[in-house]
Amino acid sequence: MKLPTVLYRYYERRLTKFLTRELPADKLPAHIGMMVDGNRRWAKLAGAPTSHGHQAGADNILQFLDWCDDLGIRNVTLYMLSTDNMKRSTAELETLVSIIANLLDRLGENPSRRVHPVGALELLPDYLADKLCDLADRTHGAGGLVVNMAVGYGGRREIVDAIREHVRTEAAAGRSAEEIADALVIDDISRYLYTRGQPDPDLVIRTSGEQRLSGFMTWQSAYSEFYFCEALWPDFRKVDFLRALRDYARRQRRFGS
Repeated sequence: MKLPTVLYRYYERRLTKFLTRELPADKLPAHIGMMVDGNRRWAKLAGAPTSHGHQAGADNILQFLDWCDDLGIRNVTLYMLSTDNMKRSTAELETLVSIIANLLDRLGENPSRRVHPVGALELLPDYLADKLCDLADRTHGAGGLVVNMAVGYGGRREIVDAIREHVRTEAAAGRSAEEIADALVIDDISRYLYTRGQPDPDLVIRTSGEQRLSGFMTWQSAYSEFYFCEALWPDFRKVDFLRALRDYARRQRRFGS
């Protein structure tokens, strides 16, 4: 083992202990939205195929979920594949979908976690959509960390889908278009979102230095806190995560007031 690696691990252990002491349980977010960005750039910098970056990113997700378990985080939403990502080359998309499918298999090995699909499943290859639905059914009663897999996800599409479902439900009950429009309130949208029944994210983290939401949880993040990290997702370490949580814990949330 090289000395720099030894020194870094010692530094990481010391810093982890220090940061953990600064994170009281009542200051931790209940729900974290995680934008796992930078896999392709990581691969390019490493001189490796894009698929290596996606695989390294998937491996890091499993570590990240362990960190959340250790800290008692209750809900996580992982931005895995957006509707915009569906426009990538066929070769890259097929590889990425295969990596996500393998990640789902690995997630299914932990019986304490509940996996919930978040996205337009009809946009996905049938085998991936079926795998998501099967895993959601098998883990529905799990009492641990809720892992929302945002695959084939777009924030604007989610809002449109929610409105469509609301209108159809109300129309089936015999209400006219005018009655539906006049009675529409905010909760009518919230109850039909992909994350219905779950709390909105308290904290949204994006890696890779980008400072935009890119359609992630457009409705739910109205009062979320945001944290942007320079590290590319495969390089995102536990100390980076703890720093984000420390930053969140120090903020005073006002919810628009």
